[in-house]
Amino acid sequence: MTSIIDYVPGGTLLHLLNPVAKLALAAAIIVATFLADTYALLLGLLALTFALGAYAGVAGRLARLLKVLVPLAVVMLALQLVFVRSGDVIWGFVTTGGLTSGSKVCLRLLGVALPLVLVLMVTKLTDLANACVEVLHVPYRYAFTFTTALRFVPVFSQEMSAIMEAQTARGVEYDTRNPFRKLRLMLPLCVPLLVSSVGRTDAIALAAEQRGFYLRTRESSYKRYPLVARDWAVLACCVALVALGVVA
Repeated sequence: MTSIIDYVPGGTLLHLLNPVAKLALAAAIIVATFLADTYALLLGLLALTFALGAYAGVAGRLARLLKVLVPLAVVMLALQLVFVRSGDVIWGFVTTGGLTSGSKVCLRLLGVALPLVLVLMVTKLTDLANACVEVLHVPYRYAFTFTTALRFVPVFSQEMSAIMEAQTARGVEYDTRNPFRKLRLMLPLCVPLLVSSVGRTDAIALAAEQRGFYLRTRESSYKRYPLVARDWAVLACCVALVALGVVA
């Protein structure tokens, strides 16, 4: 089963960038999204993310991610409408301040989540870890832990699906519309998933130790990740994006 964050091969400029430059681009969009206070800039940053996704050929996967983020954004909007009481009353408990605050929170949620996922779609996790170690001087154990956690997201998702299918075959109905009942049915599934994850983690730790994990240094990687002209140009654009978020 294909995961949203799985690497999508390609020969675009976004694929060829140094992984650190890609991370910087995602971080710049996220920081600018937090700093932006106008609808024009928030929508512009969101459009930039989708434009980069379309250029890299992963716009469809970003759209799939929206199916998860939009309901969460709606919940955030509802909370803002309930608790923010500033401005004029539009209807019932809805005020202009709550509507403005809630809509901006929704846009920020989308603008923060999508860029990082886009980077993961166009970057191999091995390259991401090695580039962070070489260029950013991140200790290898931390980079390995982060990328391994991302790598096992689809694995655990498949295991959860397999457990749910087994329970469904035993007569458990997970297609209920009641969110509280569905949560009550899902909680017991965490136990077998936790047991399998602990066993898998122990096996990975043993295999890594046998391969000299603790002897790994910055010079151990056979592949180098230098920053070339296109990477420096992207870093300059990152500075411009953050500056735009400050002044806009």
